[in-house]
Amino acid sequence: MRATGPIARATSTTEWASQLAARVRITDLLVLLWVVFGVQIGWVGLDRTASGFSGSRGDITISYTVVSLVIVAAWMLALELFDTRSPRVLGVGTQEYRGIADGAVRLFGLVAIVAFLFKIDVARGYILIAFPLGVLVLLLSRWTWRQWLGMMRRRGQLASRVLLVGSEATVTTIAREFARMPEAGYRVVGACVPAGAGDVLPGTRIPVVHGLANSLAVMRDFGADTVVITSSDELGPEQVKRLSWGLTPGAEHLVVAPSLIDIGGPRIRTRPVAGLPLMHVETPKFEGRKLVAKRIFDLVVGFGIVAVLSPLLAVVAITVKLSSPGPVLFRQQRIGKNGKPFEMYKFRSMVVGADAQLAQLLAEQGTGEVPLFKVANDPRITPIGRFIRKYSLDELPQLFNVLGGSMSLVGPRPQVPAEVELYDRGAHRRLLVQPGMTGLWQVSGRSMLSWEDAIRIDLFYVENWSLTGDLMIMLRTARAVFLPAGSAI
Repeated sequence: MRATGPIARATSTTEWASQLAARVRITDLLVLLWVVFGVQIGWVGLDRTASGFSGSRGDITISYTVVSLVIVAAWMLALELFDTRSPRVLGVGTQEYRGIADGAVRLFGLVAIVAFLFKIDVARGYILIAFPLGVLVLLLSRWTWRQWLGMMRRRGQLASRVLLVGSEATVTTIAREFARMPEAGYRVVGACVPAGAGDVLPGTRIPVVHGLANSLAVMRDFGADTVVITSSDELGPEQVKRLSWGLTPGAEHLVVAPSLIDIGGPRIRTRPVAGLPLMHVETPKFEGRKLVAKRIFDLVVGFGIVAVLSPLLAVVAITVKLSSPGPVLFRQQRIGKNGKPFEMYKFRSMVVGADAQLAQLLAEQGTGEVPLFKVANDPRITPIGRFIRKYSLDELPQLFNVLGGSMSLVGPRPQVPAEVELYDRGAHRRLLVQPGMTGLWQVSGRSMLSWEDAIRIDLFYVENWSLTGDLMIMLRTARAVFLPAGSAI
């Protein structure tokens, strides 16, 4: 087994992570300089001073330029302290965005306290504009970096090279999860299993080495910089500890993957007890303050969207009415929270009597027993219906379902009774929350996902939903509507 080459390759991986963090640091600095000094010049001017210091207000004068420089320096430090540039958080998940928001809120509070204690007369508008605007532009900058980093990782670049160690079943599961989301930055280059029949993992091209005793040497032979331990009876606590001792500090990394998938970060808490890294997994809650906050969010945002889009709603309604005979709205029974049926509204995009033709069309294409059905080249869709479906305009009347309480802005897609009858026990957990106009599986592939993938993604949402996650889904939905890659169901 060779060690020199792989270790050098691992070092280069550390180098790209450091270079990426440095580039993000530079763009953060440029953003903050532009925002803070831009607000200063626009609100108070370049040369104005702020006065005051514990005694009388004329004791000391401080230039706003100095104040701006201090705020920028403190903001850069806050971004560092809240771990927003770590390779572990860049490009995936919400921790990066939460760190940016938390750091800004705490810095804003610190500035307010300092200004009060030292009686520094800083213009309130300058502070109240600079901080929210700075957060928004920082988030936009990081989102841009995320798009670029995701593109590079899908090409197999700028990702940790991973050796999976554990039983064949658990290793295969983790490998498939990593392959499903290359944006996470883990590229599997090999696997180490106790025993097996083949030289590659089932269903993949990942090479396999049998036997766990030489995992460290195998990792370096594959040129990996990260070893991910899944599970195995042959790899006990002492072997794992010795494996960690053999890793090159800063260049090679150890990750332990528990036998849990589709569990969101906010539900996981680690707690060291007597040298044991215990992981606490909170059970999901479907009642209480979070649901009240979600309902308030639905009402406020729903009313706002209806007010803004009311002219568009009128235009679409008139166009549908004039384009083909039949009602403007299509009403269909769907299954909502806790299995309660409700009537869902859509702009009519099909000819009258389309439901009567569905069974025959599904039978002809052989998908009559498949949930989340979709008729290919559906002849029932009207010309205007095809257009409004492409841009999801037919879904807009569901805003009134949201305001009425039968739906939410974000949640699992409500399905017809015939599809719900095909649910297994796990799929029924979709009915624990309010169905939504949009959801995680729609923005993860819209109607192109398989039934199994759609259910898995919906269950992930049900188990881990949050208002922050809902907002991210809505932003991704807006992007999918303006850059449609498929049509919604």
